[in-house]
This record gives sequence, C-alpha cells and structure tokens, in this order.
Amino acid sequence: MIIESIRHDWQLTEILELFKLPFNDLIFTAQSIHRANFNPNKIQLSTLLNIKTGTCSEDCGYCSQSAKFKTQLERQPLMEVEKIVAEAKQAKVNGANRFCMGAAWRSPKSKDFTQILKIIKAVKEEGLETCMTLGMLDAQQAQQLGDAGLDYYNHNLDTSVNYYAKIVSTHTYQDRLDTIANVRKANLKICCGGIIGMGESLEDRAALLQTLANLEIHPESVPINQLVPVAGTPLEHAEKLDSFAIVRCIAVARVLMPISNIRLSAGRAEMNDELQALCFLAGANSVFYGEKLLTTNNQSTKQDQKLFDKLGIITSYEY
Repeated sequence: MIIESIRHDWQLTEILELFKLPFNDLIFTAQSIHRANFNPNKIQLSTLLNIKTGTCSEDCGYCSQSAKFKTQLERQPLMEVEKIVAEAKQAKVNGANRFCMGAAWRSPKSKDFTQILKIIKAVKEEGLETCMTLGMLDAQQAQQLGDAGLDYYNHNLDTSVNYYAKIVSTHTYQDRLDTIANVRKANLKICCGGIIGMGESLEDRAALLQTLANLEIHPESVPINQLVPVAGTPLEHAEKLDSFAIVRCIAVARVLMPISNIRLSAGRAEMNDELQALCFLAGANSVFYGEKLLTTNNQSTKQDQKLFDKLGIITSYEY
C-alpha cells in the first residue's frame, strides 16, 4: 500500500490497520513513501539546549522540570545571551544546522520575553535555523517570535486526547492545540510530536498520529520520543517499551505525513545501532544531536558519527 497524496482525513481504523500490518509490509510501505519524498541516506541534525531549567508550574507526569515533583534537578534561571550563542556556535561546528532552545515554563513571562527575542536574533546571526519551546503562547507572543526571526516552534501533543488527562492535569489538550494554531497563524514552522511508553494503548498512539496528520498543515517536524523515566516523577516506574513499538510508530508517522521530517528523539541513548538503523529505514530522517536533551542523556556525537559512517548517512543538507 503506497500513499500517493497528502491526506488530512485519516480515520482511526485506517491508522490501526497500518500499525497491525506485518512488520516487513509496514517497513516497505514507509520506506517507499520516504524514498519518494526524501533522499533516504540524508539526516537533519538539531541540537537542543535547555536555556532555563526547572520550577515549571505544570504537572506533566514525565517531566523532571516540574516544581511539583521531587527530582534531583538543579534549577537554573534563563541563560545569558552570550552563553547561548557560544553553545550555538559549538553546535554548528559539530554539524547541526538547527539550534533548538527549551525553557521550562507554563508560558513565557513578559519580563523574560524581551530576552527571548534577543536570543533568537543572536542565534540567527550565527547562520543556524532556530527553534524554541517555551510552553503555551498566545497569538501576540507567537507573532513577536516570528518577527524576531524564529523558524520553528516546538509544542508536542504528547499523547491522545483521551489519555492526556492521565498525564497532565494543569492544562488541557485544547490548550496545546490552541498554541499550535497561534504558531501557525504567525507563519512559523511547527515541530510537534509525542511521547510513547507512558502506559498508553496502541489506540492512543494511533489517535495521537491521527490528530497530527489531520491538522490543516502537517507539522514540518514530528519528534517521536520514547519515555525516559525520571526518578521522582509519576512515570518513573513505567514499563519499558518494546523495541519494535518505536519502529512501528515512526513507520506509521511516515505513511501519514509523507513530507514531514520525522525525528528520532528522546530515548535514543538507550537504543543500540541496529534499532536506530531500523528507525531510519522506517522513515526517521532527523535526530537530536549532542550529549543532552534538556535534562536527559543523549548519544555522544562520536557515537553518532560512527553510526552514520557505518550506514553511509550524510548529515549536512538544506531543507
């Protein structure tokens, strides 16, 4: 089954049928679609920096940065512009072409917003694409970020609408969708995906991808994260995810969103080379690159380069 056109009318039953295909058939379908839209041997590299750590008022059950949980995280205020630029320069030297910055907020406060705009402009001057995740945005904030030159805004849906209340209680699924709508109205590109391995059902994973794929415009970047259990959070004892679940999720995402960049994201440090290679075969064509993803560990750049060399993957290309 090869999908010839971009759709925004996927039914849940169709997506579940994709998930339940024989593994080889699903991978073949996803790889065929991937090859029709991308060079299968090229991967985009993004580096993610935590520019403000901890004390978030939200209670997302997976997050080490919530003020409501007793984790071992060292809290840090918003970083100075010069330090962020230095990190951006190093990321570019290491091969990244997009610099992503995250701040642990429910939404950015007015006293910090002027600094955020300065940060965007400074990183753009280094010749990097910019992405930020700052929590919820209203329409005016989104427009200000766009006017400052921001390229992408990240705001994940995390899981399905039905499962969401079991993960977060301090805001709603509609709050998430409203932020995405505000970002799109400001003509920013969207980075929006989810997390699997939080105890959700297969139907929940399918419903998450259905919501993403049925947006009026597909997210340009779709991160697929595996839960990284953090001590002190409600999900610290979550059951370990089956390896094939992440591959299937990436493959289905590729089928549903043929021209989006599907990013292999959190949880990659626990993957061996063979599993990562399967994810690339399934349609992943972007990774977070660098030793840290906000507060959790990631593969080292040396390990990544060894793997890319083994697979014949090129990591420098423009969109």
